[in-house]
This record gives sequence, structure tokens and C-alpha cells, in this order.
Amino acid sequence: MRSIFTVAHRWAGLFIGVFLFIAGLTGAVISWDHELDEWLNPHLFDAKATGTPLSPFELVRRVEAADPKIQVTFFPLTYEEGHNAKLFVEPRVNPATGALHTVAYNQVFVEPASGEIAGRRYWGAISLDTENLLPFLYKLHYSMHIPDFWGIDRWGLWFMGIVGIVWMFDCFVGFYLTLPRKGAQATNGMDADRASSDGARRTWWERWKPAWKIKRGASAYRLNLDLHRAFGLWLWMMLFILAFTSISMNLNNEVVRPILSRLSTLTPDAFDDRTPAALNKPIAPKLSSEQALEIASGIARERGWVEPAGSIFYGRLHGLFAVSFFQPGDDHGSGGMGVKMIFLDGATGAHQGGRVPWKGTAADIFMQLQFPLHSGRIAGVPGRAFLSFMGLVVALLSATGIYIWFKKRGARLSRAVAQREQAEFIEKRQAPIRRPLVTD
Repeated sequence: MRSIFTVAHRWAGLFIGVFLFIAGLTGAVISWDHELDEWLNPHLFDAKATGTPLSPFELVRRVEAADPKIQVTFFPLTYEEGHNAKLFVEPRVNPATGALHTVAYNQVFVEPASGEIAGRRYWGAISLDTENLLPFLYKLHYSMHIPDFWGIDRWGLWFMGIVGIVWMFDCFVGFYLTLPRKGAQATNGMDADRASSDGARRTWWERWKPAWKIKRGASAYRLNLDLHRAFGLWLWMMLFILAFTSISMNLNNEVVRPILSRLSTLTPDAFDDRTPAALNKPIAPKLSSEQALEIASGIARERGWVEPAGSIFYGRLHGLFAVSFFQPGDDHGSGGMGVKMIFLDGATGAHQGGRVPWKGTAADIFMQLQFPLHSGRIAGVPGRAFLSFMGLVVALLSATGIYIWFKKRGARLSRAVAQREQAEFIEKRQAPIRRPLVTD
């Protein structure tokens, strides 16, 4: 059984190793994506104009008037002090071709006081310049920038979800392989300390304890092996949480929600339960953003919400408005835990439910926990710092695992060559000596 698990761990690690190395390093950085993005791009984020800010709806009108090929699908309703408004846009359908217009950007930064456009960029573009670096790393983290094709934009999410599944099961396999062999006695210090001189057998824990330690002054191979085992053991629970939450977020509708709905009760969610339209056939709203805000604000007052309306999003593929209510700063600092949402049908304005942090069934709260756990935002700044450290650990485990495989593969190949040469030598020694035939 152990040999089977060894092979499974080897090939699972080789399949996911490179992708987890990338995901680990990018995860360590994007824990601070908002702060780093602002630091790298003050020309996009810092407002220069002073004075009374314009209405958010006026900013939307100006952005859409500047480029009739785009539609603003997300915009803030309040402005951060000294910051530009950040709007997301999507291309409209070209009536002449029936296809979406080609637009080179999907994010616009606007001066709140003047309404002037401070800059544009394509969030998630494959680029390493300062404007695109953080969005590039963020998208690389969860999708590896696998392109869209066949009209489907989720290939990258699905692939990294599969990586997460393999990783989750490999967590258990790797843990099992650190356990001492049943009934085995320590002999070489690789799995345990040497047996005492009187030959007494060590306890099970004494034979397992070295797997939790890193030996000082060891060879490069032993150091990599110790780092791989010790970090994997000490941080096993966090590694499992990262693997599981990556599955929950990347394969939410495809795997997690269907399974969870069989085990518990999930409150219907309009965005998750509606079948999305084709990418080139977005649903045009009949309701204006102002009307959506008025309806949602009335519902919020009826529920006694004290948080102000903070943003409006229109999901074109679902035909739904999502109006969010939160205190300033909670939208990017709390991992969604401080954001309440109301969903409205884009055609009729009918209330289609929403999301309220820490409210609902046990299954609802379980799903709400996934991103805050994965990002560390559930514990605030200390949690984000710890998740940056965990990102480096994931990269370390991937790198050491690949190094160990290369060293073991080299040793196996050397043994195979030596055995083949020895077999050839023995065969030659045992072969009968052929003497030349002598004739008169």
C-alpha cells in the first residue's frame, strides 16, 4: 500500500508542482494587491482635482459618452478620500456584426471632482508593466491566464479547480508517507534517530519525530527532504484549507454547491442559479441604475440596514443588478464579510434575493467563509500577512518536491545503468569461448 501511495504522491506532485509554485508566489503578493496597486500607479488612483465631487451617475454618463462602444457595468456610489473612482466596463454589441465591439480596456479611473478620465487599463492583461502588474498576477493566481475559447471563459478556473482537487487529496497522501513504517526499526537516521546501542526498539512517536525537524548541517538532498516534510506537517491544516477553498471558489457551481446542497440547505442565489447568456449576447437592462438604487435602498431601509449604498454592478449575462451596502473601505478590506447585497431583476426591478454576511443556513455561511479563509482577510491584516507566508510555503513545498524527484530519479537511473552493465559483464564472463576451427 505504501508503494502505491508513494507513486501517487510522486505523480500528483509532478502534475501540480509548477502550478502551485506559481500560485504560491503570486498569492504571497496579491494578499496586498490593493495597497501595492495604489503604490505602483498613483497616476491612476490619486485624485488631483479638488472640489465637490460629481454624482456617480454623472461619471457613468461621461465615461459612456467618451466611448459609445462600452457599457459601464460596475461603479462606486461613494468615493475614497483623495482617490479616483474606479469603474469597470464591458463592450457593447456591434449592431452591424452581432459581435461584441473590440475594446482595449475594461477598467476606467475617473476624477470625482472634474469627471476627467485619469487612465484606462485592461484588468488581467498579460503584461508586466506597472499599470498591469498586480491585475496580471491576480488573474495568474487563479486561472494561469488560460485563454477563453468555444465561447467559454472558465477554462482557467476549471483547470486550477482540478489542481486544487489533486492537491487536497495529495495532502492526505503526503501526510501518510511521513508516518513511520509499521514495525520498522530505525536504521539510518533518514526516518528516525539511530536505534540505541542496546538494540531497544524506539516508540512510534520517537520514530516519527524526526519528520517534524530540520537537521542542521545536512546535505542538500537531506535539507530539501526535511524542509518538504517538516513544513508539510507543521502547516498541514492550513495547506488543506488553502486547497479546499481553492476548489470551492474555482468550482463553486460545478462541484461544491451541488454536493453541499445534498448535505445541507443552500439558500437560492440568483447569480449562481440562473443560466448565464452567451458572452456575445448580453442581456440589456430595462431598469436604469438610478431606479435600481432607489428600489434597493427601499428594501435596505425596510430591513433596518444602516450601511450606505456603496456600489452598483450589473451582471449582463444574468440580467441582474447587484447593489452593495457597506461602510467605506469594507469592499476591499474585509474579503466580502462586511458587504451586504440586494439583487434585482434588470428587466422588472423585482427583488431576487441577495447576500448578507453571516446570515442564512449553515451551508450559506460555509460558502461565505471560503474567500475570507483563502485570502486571510478573516483575520484582518495579521491574517493577510500569514497568508503571504503560506504562499511562500506552498512555493517552497513545490520546489523541494520537484528537487527530491529529480535526485531520486537520477539515483534510479544510475542504479539501472549499473545493473545493466553488471548483467552485461556477467553475461560475457559466462559465455562459452569460441575457438577458431583448425583444418589441415
